[in-house]
Amino acid sequence: MRMSQLFLRTLRDDPADAEVPSHRLLVRAGYVRRAAPGIYSWLPLGLKVLDKVEAIVREEMDAIGAQEVRFPALLPREPYEATNRWTEYGPNLFRLKDRRGTDMLLGPTHEEMFALLVKDLYSSYKDLPLSLYQIQTKYRDEARPRAGILRGREFVMKDSYSFDVDDAGLEASYAAHRAAYVRIFDRLGLDYVVVHADSGAMGGSASEEFLAVAETGEDTFVRSPGGYAANVEAVTTVVPEPLPYDDVPPAHAERTPATPTIETLVDHLQEHFPRDDRPWQAADTLKNVLVVLRHPDGTREPLAVGVPGDREVDPKRLETQVAPAEVEPFGDDDFAAHPTLVKGYIGPGVLGTDSASGIRYLVDPRVVEGTRWVTGANEEGSHVIDLVAGRDFTADGTIEAAEVRAGDPAPDGSGPLELARGLEMGHIFQLGRKYAEALGLQVLDENGKLVTVTMGSYGVGVSRAVAAVIEGSHDELGLVWPRELAPYDVHLVAAGKDPAILPAAEQIAAELEGSGISVLLDDRPKVSPGVKFKDAELLGMPTIVVVGRGLADGVVEVKDRATGERRDVAVDALVGELRGTCR
Repeated sequence: MRMSQLFLRTLRDDPADAEVPSHRLLVRAGYVRRAAPGIYSWLPLGLKVLDKVEAIVREEMDAIGAQEVRFPALLPREPYEATNRWTEYGPNLFRLKDRRGTDMLLGPTHEEMFALLVKDLYSSYKDLPLSLYQIQTKYRDEARPRAGILRGREFVMKDSYSFDVDDAGLEASYAAHRAAYVRIFDRLGLDYVVVHADSGAMGGSASEEFLAVAETGEDTFVRSPGGYAANVEAVTTVVPEPLPYDDVPPAHAERTPATPTIETLVDHLQEHFPRDDRPWQAADTLKNVLVVLRHPDGTREPLAVGVPGDREVDPKRLETQVAPAEVEPFGDDDFAAHPTLVKGYIGPGVLGTDSASGIRYLVDPRVVEGTRWVTGANEEGSHVIDLVAGRDFTADGTIEAAEVRAGDPAPDGSGPLELARGLEMGHIFQLGRKYAEALGLQVLDENGKLVTVTMGSYGVGVSRAVAAVIEGSHDELGLVWPRELAPYDVHLVAAGKDPAILPAAEQIAAELEGSGISVLLDDRPKVSPGVKFKDAELLGMPTIVVVGRGLADGVVEVKDRATGERRDVAVDALVGELRGTCR
């Protein structure tokens, strides 16, 4: 491919909306082009990389016996109605009507369609186990599309599904897919971790995520010295033992003026109500946070969440716990509708489904029987001291919504947790029978009895992988592609005014191509060597070969894009040397 003919325009400046390196570099290097918010066109170089990612995924899926199919993106409403996801997806679903007024949607994921296809064609245990997959464009109406192709409204995904007669078969299918994912992400060259994950609205008995480690990642995960790893939404709190409270004095309300924050409250307690055993801490206070849950059917439900005062409510953990409902702020109109609540001084006394407010009250698992708290007295400028859980108040239940912090104990006892960030690249679920039951997917077992098929669901973000690789492989000059994903093996630059340079570069390109080495030849006339060199660095091919002044001495310069190492190589020896490097 000659750059004089390549459909490409590189940019010197970053796009104004670029937030992460992959977004900035893919646009600047002419790999993708924004069509609308969260929607991108793939240009020739970008499409070559995307195709290579797809090829890796296909090879590894085929290797475990999975078979490829292709569903339409435009789908009927009825299957998603049967599983209630027409409602549960809420505003994230692209909905439309055809000319007859029939409800349709653009597929966000295809569990229903896979299950119905197998139901249509298979009826016996002899037909199973079965694994099917597709690589296809998905559509989700993201409220805040950002970071280029990392979080768009249209994206390419590999989704596969296993179908088994029993749970043992599901576990075997899950293990095979998990091993395939390890090979896929190894081949992509990603620095990744496999973490326990919350199944969320998908349901199922087991769930793991494959996260590419990246500071720009949208997911926070934890890991311990002993090997525990989990998405922060899936971390469970180590619950303390109940405490005796016979010697705790009765709860008493006290004036605590000018204490708008936990810090000021603790200072006030220390000055006016000192403890005999130790100083007051933020962890001694119980903070009650009010939110509103908007359910998929549009109904609104207020919810109170109680957490120790030294921690914040983590929005993502809360959203995971209440899904498919969405979390909204508790506003002034909501306070007006619940006059028993005193803003800023809300305590358990007015919370709970049996209270005057009727607001469901869920607390952090650390709020166990016997724990002693300072919390709102439901009166302006007052707090209750020595309020004991189990003696003075009882919540409606617990919820894992408090932030997870570095140093917290791992749930499995494997040591203190450390926090890191990552990009979700794959997610695997043991779905079980949720979708099969909703859609009536059954087969006859070996005894002639109808049994419900058990399913697994396995996704890989194919287009997202392109960006994730860049997040872990770039420098200040541009892209740095691993060889297996690069659009071309060699970027060959013809640099100089000597009329012999371009013919020599063309001859070298022909010999390299003849040896199975793909070449991008920068043959652009009237473009300075400096611009060509900058473009070569920006585009990121693994090997850069410069045909320039050294040609007179029979040598060319070869540069390794990843390491920056440069060396002169005799023209006659170039093909042989690169043949070993590029394969």
